[in-house]
Amino acid sequence: MQKKRTSGQDTVHKSSRSWLKVLIVLIGLGGAATIGGVAAVIGAYYYVAPGLPEAKTIREIPLQIPLRIYSRDGRLVSEIGERRRILVTYDDVPEHVVHAFIAAEDRRFFEHPGVDYIGVLRAVMQLVTTGDVQAGGSTLTQQLARDYFLTRERLFTRKIREAFLAWKIEQEFSKEQIMALFLNRMFFGQRAYGVAAAAQVYFNKPLQALNVAEAATLAGVLPAPSRYNPVRSAANAEVRRSYVLGRMLSLDYVDERQYEEAMAWPMESELYGTAVELEAGYVAEMVRREMLERYGEETYSAGYQVVTTLDSRQQRAANYALQNGLLEFTRRRGYRGPLASVDVPADLLQTPVPQWPVEILNELDRYAPGGLEVALVTAVNEDNTADIVFNNGITDVLPWKGMSWAKPFIDRETSGPAPESAADVLAAGDVVFVMPTEAGYWALGQAPEAQGALVSMDPGDGAITSLAGGFDFATSKFNRVTQTARQPGSAFKPFIYSAALEAGNTAATVVDDSPVVIRSSELEKDWRPLNYSGRFYGPTRLREALTRSMNLVSVRLLLYNTRIGNAIEHIRKFGFGDAALPRNGSLALGGGAASPLDMVQGYATLANGGFPVKPYVIDAIYGPEGETLHRADPVVACEACVATPDDAERLRARRATPDDLLYTSAEASEPEITVSPEEQSLLDMADRALSYRPDASEAPDVFAAINAVPRAIPVQNVYIVQDMMRDVIMRGTGRRARALGRTDLSGKTGTSNDRRDAWFGGFNSDLATIVWVGYDDDLPLGPGEEGSRTALPIWVEYSRIALDGLPNHEMPMPEGIVTQKINRETGCPARAGETNTMFEVFRVGSVPECEDVEELPSVFDSIEEDPIDGEEEEEEPESLF
Repeated sequence: MQKKRTSGQDTVHKSSRSWLKVLIVLIGLGGAATIGGVAAVIGAYYYVAPGLPEAKTIREIPLQIPLRIYSRDGRLVSEIGERRRILVTYDDVPEHVVHAFIAAEDRRFFEHPGVDYIGVLRAVMQLVTTGDVQAGGSTLTQQLARDYFLTRERLFTRKIREAFLAWKIEQEFSKEQIMALFLNRMFFGQRAYGVAAAAQVYFNKPLQALNVAEAATLAGVLPAPSRYNPVRSAANAEVRRSYVLGRMLSLDYVDERQYEEAMAWPMESELYGTAVELEAGYVAEMVRREMLERYGEETYSAGYQVVTTLDSRQQRAANYALQNGLLEFTRRRGYRGPLASVDVPADLLQTPVPQWPVEILNELDRYAPGGLEVALVTAVNEDNTADIVFNNGITDVLPWKGMSWAKPFIDRETSGPAPESAADVLAAGDVVFVMPTEAGYWALGQAPEAQGALVSMDPGDGAITSLAGGFDFATSKFNRVTQTARQPGSAFKPFIYSAALEAGNTAATVVDDSPVVIRSSELEKDWRPLNYSGRFYGPTRLREALTRSMNLVSVRLLLYNTRIGNAIEHIRKFGFGDAALPRNGSLALGGGAASPLDMVQGYATLANGGFPVKPYVIDAIYGPEGETLHRADPVVACEACVATPDDAERLRARRATPDDLLYTSAEASEPEITVSPEEQSLLDMADRALSYRPDASEAPDVFAAINAVPRAIPVQNVYIVQDMMRDVIMRGTGRRARALGRTDLSGKTGTSNDRRDAWFGGFNSDLATIVWVGYDDDLPLGPGEEGSRTALPIWVEYSRIALDGLPNHEMPMPEGIVTQKINRETGCPARAGETNTMFEVFRVGSVPECEDVEELPSVFDSIEEDPIDGEEEEEEPESLF
C-alpha cells in the first residue's frame, strides 16, 4: 500500500525539479553562448581576416636603423639617423632583462597563444559597462602586432584585429623570436628604438651590462615613453621601476635581497649619446655626404654600415696632435680672459650642486671643445694658486705653472707683459677653460681662434688613414682638409724642383740668389720676391736652396731654368688643378691655392716613387644583413706591375745561363761534393726561389688583376727630390723633426704671404702627412708663426705616435742613379785633392761637365748684396707682391 506524501516531501520534490530546470536552462544558455561565442569568433575572424596582413611579412618590414660608420679596424666613428637602434638576438638579451619586460607587460607570455583571455574578458566587460575600451589585455605579441601593422585607435574592431594578428604571429614565430622582435621594435623615448639603444641612451652601457634596477627602469618606460623615461622625469621613472620590481618579486624573478638592492639603486637621469669609439667627425660628414649621393634619404634609416680607411691609432694621434698644437699656439698669442664672471656665494661648496644658483650651473654646463673642461674659480690664493670647482662639485687647485703663460691678449699681433701673480690672471667668480697636463696638474686653457688641418694618406693606394679638419667638429663643421684652398707657400717648392730636374737641372745646379723684379699682366704691380732674412746669398746649389728654402733661387729656377709652361705641365701630374698653378712667377713660391688634401696627394706621389694615387676614405659599404654593396678598388702604386719597353732587355740580362748555374768546388768554401745533375737542379731552384721577385714583364698573369696606376713622374726624379727633402729635415728648416730619431723622413716647411698660413708636409714610404694652420678669415698668424714653429711641431707629435714601432722605410736607390763627389760651391765634379766636397746623386748622364769653371755672372751687378754669413734660413714667408 502506497504511503501518502506529506506536504514537506512535495515541496522538496518541486524544488528539486525547479533547480533541475534552471540547471538545464543554464546549460542550454551556456551551450548556446559557447556556440554563439565560437560562431562570433569565427564570424569575426572571417570578417577581419581579408584585411589582416600575413604574419611572415614582419620579416620583410625593415626596421629603421641608422647609418653606422667604422674605422678599418672596427671602431665605431659615428651613428647618423633619426632613430637610434641596435639590433639584438634573443641570446644577446640577459635573462633578468627578459624577466623585467614579462613582469611589466605580460606575465603569461610563455604560456598563452598570443592572446590572454583574462585580458580579453576585461576588455569585454569594459565595453559592456562603459561602451568604451579604456585599457587592458594586450600581450607582448599583441603590442608587437599593433606596432607593426595597426593603429593605436581605441576601437573594439582594432582589438579584434590585434588579437587575431597576434595569434597568427604566434603560429609563425617562436616565443624567443617574438621577444627579440618586440625588444628591437619598441620606442623607449629620446630617439631610442629597441632595448639595446635605450641601454646606451639612458645608462651609457651595452645591453649585457644592465643590472636589475636598470632593466626594470627600461621595462617601466614602455607604457608612456615621454612621461616615464628617466631623463624627462626621474621621479616618474622611479615610480614605474618600483612597480616593475614588485611584479618581478611576486613572480619570483628576484629574491628579497635583489629586490631591496634594486629599489635602493639611484635613479640615473642623464642623456647619453652614441657610444662612439673613435672621434672623427669630419670623416663621418664626408661619408654622410657620399652616402646621400649614392642612396638618398634612405641613407639614414636603411641600416647601412660603412667601413672607412681610417686607422684608429693614427686618427687618435691626429686629433691629439692638432688640438695640442693649436692650444700651444693660442697660449703664445696671449690670454683673452675668462668665459664669464659670476658671483660666488660664500657657502657654495657646502651646498649640493643641484641647489647652486642657476647662473652658475648654466655657465658650468657650457660645451667645452677639444678636450678642455669648464671650471669656476672660487678663490685666488696668496701662494699664486687658484681654487677651482667643476660642474659635478669636485674641487681642485690650479697651480701657478699652469697659468704663468697668460700674458694678456691685445690683438693677433701683440700681447701684454707676462703676469707676475695669479691675481694678474684670475679672480674669484671667473668661469674658465682648464686642461689636464701629462704632469698631472690642471692648466689654464682657452679655445683657439686659429684653426688647423691634418691629413695622412697611404702612398700605396691613396687610403686616408687619418683626417682632422679643425680643432673641434662640434663647434665648426667646416672641413679645412677638403673645403679650404690656401697658399701652400714653400711647401709647394718640391714640385717646382721636380719640374726643374725634368727640365735638365740637377741637385748640383747653381742658381744665383739675387734680387729679381717681375712684371706680369696677371699681377697688379711689380713683384719683388724676398728671402725671409731679407738677404741675398749669391750662387747656390739647388739642394742647398731647397734645404734653406731660399725664395729667389726658386723664382729664378722656375723662370729661367725651367719655364712656367713646362713646370705647370709637369706639376699637373701630381694631381694639382688650375687653382694651384698660376701662370706667373708666384708659382715658384706656392702662390696658388691648394687644399691640404691636394697637398697630401702630391706628397704621396713623391713618397711612392711617382705613382699618382687618388685619395679615398670609404673602403666598403654593407647592407643591414651584412651583404657587401660596395668595395673600393683604388688605383695602386705597384712597382712590379709596371712593364716598360726596357724590361725585356733587363730580363734577358738578368736571366741565368746554364753555365751560371754550374756548381764547382772552386766556388765553394766547403770541400768538393759530388752532386748529381738532378740534385743540382733542385738546389739551384731553391736558391733562386729565395731571391726571385718577378715583375709584370716576367709574370703578367700574376699582376693582371691589380689596378695599377701608370707611373707619372720618373723614379729617378722622385728619388733625387726625396733625397733633397731629407736634407730639409736633417739640417734645414724642418730639423725639429730630427727629434723623431728616424732617417727615412723627407719633408718641407711652408709659410705663405704675411704668415697667413703655416704648413709642413712630410713622408716616408709608408705614410704621407700634411699639416696646415691658419685663421679662417685669412688674417696673419702673428710674428714668428711660421711653418717650422707652428705646423711642424704638430706633424712631429703626430708622427711620433703614428710611426711608433714601425721600421725605417725609405725608397731604395733605383736604377739610373749614380753618386758623384762634387765641389760644394760650384756643383762640379770634385778634382783630386779638393777638400770642400760632398757626394751628390745624379741621373745617369746628367753629371755636370765643367772642367774650366768661369765666374758666374751677376744679374744685378749694381746691387750691393749682404755677405753670406753661414746662417740657415729659419723659415720663409714670401712677399708675393
